[in-house]
Amino acid sequence: MKNGLSKWQTSSALIVFLTLCAFQNLIYAQNQKKPVLMAHYMPWYQSKDYSGTWGWHWTMNHFDPNKVNSNGQREIASKYYPLTGPYDSQDPDILEYQVLLMKLSGIDGVMVDWYGDENYNDYEIINKNTGSLFNWIKRAKLQFAIVYEDQTIKHMVSGGKISSADAKTYASKAINYINANWASTSTYLKKDGQPVLLTFGPQYFKNSSDWETIFSGINPRPLFITLDNVLNPVASGAYPWPPMDKSVNGVLSQASLASYLSQFYQKAANWNYKVGSAFPAFNDIYKEAGVGTSYGFLDPQNGFTFSTTLDRAINNNCDVIQLVTWNDYGEGTIIEPTVEFGYSYLEKVQEVKKRSIDTNFVFAKADLELPIRIFKLRKNSDWALLISKSLDDAFQLIIDNDFQKAKKIIDSLSVLTKIESESLTESCELFANYPNPFNPTTQINYSIAKAGFVSLKIYDVLGREITSLVNEFQRKGSHSVRFDASSLASGVYVYTINAGEFVHSKKMMLIK
Repeated sequence: MKNGLSKWQTSSALIVFLTLCAFQNLIYAQNQKKPVLMAHYMPWYQSKDYSGTWGWHWTMNHFDPNKVNSNGQREIASKYYPLTGPYDSQDPDILEYQVLLMKLSGIDGVMVDWYGDENYNDYEIINKNTGSLFNWIKRAKLQFAIVYEDQTIKHMVSGGKISSADAKTYASKAINYINANWASTSTYLKKDGQPVLLTFGPQYFKNSSDWETIFSGINPRPLFITLDNVLNPVASGAYPWPPMDKSVNGVLSQASLASYLSQFYQKAANWNYKVGSAFPAFNDIYKEAGVGTSYGFLDPQNGFTFSTTLDRAINNNCDVIQLVTWNDYGEGTIIEPTVEFGYSYLEKVQEVKKRSIDTNFVFAKADLELPIRIFKLRKNSDWALLISKSLDDAFQLIIDNDFQKAKKIIDSLSVLTKIESESLTESCELFANYPNPFNPTTQINYSIAKAGFVSLKIYDVLGREITSLVNEFQRKGSHSVRFDASSLASGVYVYTINAGEFVHSKKMMLIK
């Protein structure tokens, strides 16, 4: 035998090495937490067709949803438009649609922004809506938790509803309400039997001793989580939120966001219970509505902001990841389907769920379109009563993971009613490319109302065609394509989309 290892020895060493690697990977996977994905949810919307009036969160006493533009969209207090149109948080058809989307995207439940149960401002309405949502969350076999706004105590004190001397008594009453109505159920998110309770702040009770008084006598005592920093010793952890106070000239940069999150997760490294967050964007309407100054702008960057913040939360081994938010249209932090972004955020959740949390997750991107079809069938007055039982069956089949059988029911109902599976919003749009100016690549997003042939071409300023990016039949909804201009000279270029009767162009600038 020559010097060195024999083939048998080499093979044995390789087997030992691969076995050791597999064992180490198994140990690493076992040590990695499987985070619970919870969407931060706003239950405060009212619509005229359901509640008889347009609530403040659609109007902000400035916008008029009774006005409808040429695209069929109502004027609302938001820079983004829900795929269903503006809705009512009490509407069972909307709640069914939303919990089905959560189920199909891999979201495990909701953290509801809650204002207590007092008859003051719209707190009582929000509480009623929260109870309705909770019932649907139970039906969908999802989880539920409360984010308590203690600023409500501040508002009630300043408004003369209660005295400052009674403030802690009212806060304790609110926590007892949570325990009595929700936290005692198996649906509520818990850690070792303790109900998880977040607060947005605190904004009124800023001393740990205040909360100790509020929680005294409450059983089980909540696992208390505060915003940004732990309120020691009463709180067990904290959670991050878009740090818009770090905006410069009205813009929160990706570098500032990354720095903020890096510092937060360093603080959280040794916490026993870690709550991370993922953000799609921030683009509020407050200045335009005249209710205050804007907090600033966090660019969605074609989903990059959401993807990176979600991945960061997963990599930091969080127990819970809060998706900020499901539907805060006033602040432009929405992951539920909109005209502008389609299902793109929920598709990203699906990808992460399958890749990093549950390899057995079965739902796909195309499945996300089924809830809007159910919603559309529910809203058809000619057929709603006749097909209600079949739609109920389809809902339960989806919850029980029998998706194909549910889809067959919906397909047959679509044929029967001639209500197609098209989106409710029949509009096309070509969005500004990002980044712009760019070097050498940029992303172009667009949406089409109906399936059909689409072309997207690039021209120079003289009208000469440079390249064709898209030239094919495409499904309705949102699409994106990346343009690589590595071979082109600096200058202004034009991109033009042609989708049926929709033809539109925009300019972009290449700077090398």
